Amino acid sequence: MATARARLFISLAIAACFGAWLPAAHAGEVFPQSRPIRLVVGFTPGGAADTSARMVSRRMSEPLGGAGFVIENRPGAGGNVAAEIVARATPDGHTLFWGSVGPLSVSAALGVKLPYDVFRDFVPIGLAVTSCNILAARMAFKGDSLGDVLAQARARPGQINYATQGLGSTGYLAGELLRAMSGVELVQVPYKGGAQVVTSLIGGEVELAFVSVTALKGAGQGRIKPLAVTCGKRDPGVPAVPTFAESGVAGYDASFWYGLLAPRGTDAAVVVRLNAALTEALADKAVAQPLELQGLIAAASTPREFAALIRRDYEKWKQTFAGRKSAAQ
Repeated sequence: MATARARLFISLAIAACFGAWLPAAHAGEVFPQSRPIRLVVGFTPGGAADTSARMVSRRMSEPLGGAGFVIENRPGAGGNVAAEIVARATPDGHTLFWGSVGPLSVSAALGVKLPYDVFRDFVPIGLAVTSCNILAARMAFKGDSLGDVLAQARARPGQINYATQGLGSTGYLAGELLRAMSGVELVQVPYKGGAQVVTSLIGGEVELAFVSVTALKGAGQGRIKPLAVTCGKRDPGVPAVPTFAESGVAGYDASFWYGLLAPRGTDAAVVVRLNAALTEALADKAVAQPLELQGLIAAASTPREFAALIRRDYEKWKQTFAGRKSAAQ
């Protein structure tokens, strides 16, 4: 992983070489000004989005000269409401979006009519954290690997079920990507939340489920069998669990993430400074380690790398749902 100093150098080089991508800074402007930075989060307090935004922004205030962050929770439409608020905000660096894959890649890929244009109305600042789901099985399931699941699903098409946190959830997306890449048909059983998913798996109501790392290490510890993680690389929180790609589905990567964005028109110098502060925060073990306890992996990037990730995920989910009616439509 690049150091904070190296990341800052890369960000400065990008701003210098690709001035057409980010507007030039106006001479004499000072950022941040003597008022707090408003960080809009598209989900309710207490969840992964909210807690990660608070932890990271608190540490970002130090390299920004002590600038305070005010978290504004604006849940609704899977994060799309918050995205619209930021897209329409004044581009002065004082209103930012703690964005996720849903409103930035999935919604557009599914053809949802949005009040903003993902690729026109935002300036990516940097990726912040990634997270994985884990495909787990009930203890009585006759198999200990993703390969066993695929073999049984092909032998009994449409007869093996799996629980998710609901239609459109990360578990649902992970299952749909598995269907698209492997050709197997599993039966999704949607629940209202992660706690119900784990309970249903422990109780034998379903054979499989997509669960979070924290759920596996919490209520599911010793009561469900982890088979594979959905990220392209192994999760440091459960390093012994192989990836889907290692388990027979080459190229599979259902990573989920949060990152920082600003409204279109935000000055290049502001973006560079925010990216440097974000990178420094994520490199701090006092931030990265508590994030890992919540199943989140610190993953700093340049603005250009984050923009490329948003585009890649858009294309991936668009292809995944091609010709299939989605839960979001």
